Amino acid sequence: MLHTTDFILVQFSLDDASVPDLAPAAAAFCAESHMPMTLQRLAWSAEVRTAYLYFQLAERTQLDDSVLPSLLAAWGRVCPAARDIRISRLEKVFDIEGHSGAETPAFHYVVEMDPDTGWMPELERWYDTEHMPGLAAVPGCIRAMRMYNHDHGPFSLACYDLVTTQTLGSSPWLAVRWTSWSDIVRPHFTNTKRTMFEATV
Repeated sequence: MLHTTDFILVQFSLDDASVPDLAPAAAAFCAESHMPMTLQRLAWSAEVRTAYLYFQLAERTQLDDSVLPSLLAAWGRVCPAARDIRISRLEKVFDIEGHSGAETPAFHYVVEMDPDTGWMPELERWYDTEHMPGLAAVPGCIRAMRMYNHDHGPFSLACYDLVTTQTLGSSPWLAVRWTSWSDIVRPHFTNTKRTMFEATV
């Protein structure tokens, strides 16, 4: 099946000792790909020993499922220490520069979820008109982006580049999280997964 694709997301498990080798592996992956792409973000969580690498395509592309096995094999070759590799096509649906857009990201916070049946339109309105613009405006937030994961759920992936993890506990951030609209829609998140990563690119 064809899907609109802006990013290739490579997710995998890894031992801590292999983390310094990821940048060369990412460069080799880009060089080997038949699609022009660049590494946009390399994120690592020591807590769950998981890496998320976002490769941005040179232009938005319609990609068929058939590209996934070759990409999976390519990552296995360039990063043999990787385990449980998953390759996903991501479609960007929201992207805004944050209050601290000039800063360098040190952390990458990801919220993944599937909406309850029938709740996707309302959740998208909330995300795009209140929640993500509000969080992007918080000091310490560099960028807020939301994407659809067309291959390995949860379906909705919202991510935030941050200066510090303390941004999540700040009063402005919490004020955006606990609005009346948030109280209505958040119970309709399912399969929710929240992960704080270190951002190394």
